[in-house]
Amino acid sequence: MFRSRSKDEKAPTGKVTADLSTQTRNPQAPKGRPTPKRSEAQTQRRRASTTPTDRKSAMKKQREARRVDLAKQRQALASGDERYLPARDKGPVRRFVRDYVDARFCMAEFFLPLAVIILVLSMVRVGQLQNIALLLWLGIIVLIVVDSIGIWIRLKKQLAVRFPNESKRGAIAYALMRTLQMRRLRLPKPQVKRGDRP
Repeated sequence: MFRSRSKDEKAPTGKVTADLSTQTRNPQAPKGRPTPKRSEAQTQRRRASTTPTDRKSAMKKQREARRVDLAKQRQALASGDERYLPARDKGPVRRFVRDYVDARFCMAEFFLPLAVIILVLSMVRVGQLQNIALLLWLGIIVLIVVDSIGIWIRLKKQLAVRFPNESKRGAIAYALMRTLQMRRLRLPKPQVKRGDRP
């Protein structure tokens, strides 16, 4: 009754360790990791204090941050500040493409005003004016295609010379899309005058 247990009757060690892992750690026992530096601990405390506890305030904070980013982006699009531009407009290649397009007259940028004039002419019930409008449509489309091919060839050569080791993926399409916009409505705003060489 009061005798000691034999070796076989002792409790298995796996159960004991499992039970110990669920218990709370003794404050005097070693913690098994290095003590963080004071600066790290303060940063973690600040982050914990600034992190919102409920979802509503977290969403509000996120919306506010997004609003600030968009305001910076709008300002950068107006001023040409590289730091806050959208990803599609960043980099020296894209900047050169913008300057190259903005420094010259492009036929495609006059498409919208001319399209309005042609539409007005085609709505007038005079046969001759409608024929002129149709010919103008064809002429403008041909001029835009020829001008776009010229820009494509010349810009490709310029990019190969100026940026031999940088990625030029999508630069030509970016240039052609920019030519379709009227100069005043282009974003980022043009940074060069017409006739200037980039």
